[in-house]
Amino acid sequence: MDEDEYSGYRYAYASEPWVVSGSGVQPHPSNDDLSLPKATVQKIVSEILPSSTGLSFAKEARDLLIDLCVEFISLVSSEANEISEKESKKTIACDHITQALERLGFADYVPAVLEAAAEHKEVQKGREKKANKFEQSGLSLEELERIQREQFADAAARHT
Repeated sequence: MDEDEYSGYRYAYASEPWVVSGSGVQPHPSNDDLSLPKATVQKIVSEILPSSTGLSFAKEARDLLIDLCVEFISLVSSEANEISEKESKKTIACDHITQALERLGFADYVPAVLEAAAEHKEVQKGREKKANKFEQSGLSLEELERIQREQFADAAARHT
């Protein structure tokens, strides 16, 4: 996508209430519908600008940062969606995100995205192991229910 196409895309994205995609014309979500948790953004900013520096971050600046982040995420996800549709895929994959970042001139972000994706995969592996605890326990569902009832009864007896 060259710069003229990008400019046209950007203008249409910002001013039109409808989005045309491979799946037809759909209402475009307004930025009012999209946001990031203010407390989480404030926490991240506070970690970057600790109080020991004597610097503060105004609420208006935080809100602007949130708006810019939402716009950036929308831009990258729209580009990644176009890439996935051209490949006849219904799911946006990590590779689509990295390609979108490169196309939009954010190639410097790709290594950090790949690192975050690898960390996410590791966390997911841990979650899958926890989900299989039932199978790994070797106990039947009836035995687990009996143990649970006994533990509830013990807890109730301690609190009465």
